[in-house]
Amino acid sequence: MFAETKQYSAQDYKSSQPLCWCPGCGDYAVINSLQKAMAELAVPPHQIAVISGIGCSSRLPYYINSYGFHTIHGRGAAVATGVKVANPKLSVWQITGDGDCLAIGGNHFIHSVRRNNDINILLFNNQIYGLTKGQYSPTTKKGFVTKSSPYGTIERPFRPSELTFGARGTFFARLLDVDLKNAQTCMIAAARHTGTSVVECLVNCMIFNNGAHGWLAEKETRQDRTIFLEHGKPMIFGKNRDKGLMLDGLNLKVVTIGENGITPNDILVHDAQCEDFTLQLKLATMEGPDLPVALGVIRDVKEESYAEALENQIKEISEKSTIHNFDQLIESLEQWEL
Repeated sequence: MFAETKQYSAQDYKSSQPLCWCPGCGDYAVINSLQKAMAELAVPPHQIAVISGIGCSSRLPYYINSYGFHTIHGRGAAVATGVKVANPKLSVWQITGDGDCLAIGGNHFIHSVRRNNDINILLFNNQIYGLTKGQYSPTTKKGFVTKSSPYGTIERPFRPSELTFGARGTFFARLLDVDLKNAQTCMIAAARHTGTSVVECLVNCMIFNNGAHGWLAEKETRQDRTIFLEHGKPMIFGKNRDKGLMLDGLNLKVVTIGENGITPNDILVHDAQCEDFTLQLKLATMEGPDLPVALGVIRDVKEESYAEALENQIKEISEKSTIHNFDQLIESLEQWEL
């Protein structure tokens, strides 16, 4: 769709504006991965539009050398949808946070996913409101103490994956801010997907929720606590590549290859393209001390996008209709003479 002979570098997608986030913020890593992904995709900067709402992550359009729109709180999805409908040739990226997207913008988010418009949503999840100085967000863990929950929040958090799957989403991926190479892989896959792609970006907030994903980000233990899923490949992980996922009845369990007669052939193979998302949802919602957190592309199925559905409907109605111009339309309506 955007193929060109010209070669691009990440520098081509960097604006002249200095990055303005707190030192150590995970947003730096995400924008770095995004600019490298854009270069690999070779989409000309003038064919990109970056849309955001309100929040720390929503500053990102200023830092991308492309068209951009910094909209109002929670309305990034509505504007991104409008941009894509108005100019389907644009590569549209919506930048949003767990508060902007899942609180005030929650209704826009689920309907954007449901419609399957061809936009790419990067959902920065640091489990806190950073820009408004540390209130709990829709993804904050139950019991967490914040400025707006001094005794610990009593609310159960959203899981972005569940909302995406519940809205009949066709693409869901997850990345970790410190894992730059795999983050690019997720973004490239999202851009190449036709329809709404949702990429949950696990990012750190140094000021108000430092270490939100620290137990995953630690280099020494990351390979044992996360699993990077790839379509068509066995679900093997671990520092020694000796752990894998199998089904135990209806549940997933971790096994060790070589123990109890288990071989690599016994390990589940990831199918991101399966329309039935039962297993994909189980992978996306894995949590707890015994299960790894799933990263990578978890779901990527082909389904008619909003633009394709609209175009097909117009074509179908046009072929059946006997009305082909304005005069014929007027003649088809009830008329009176005065």
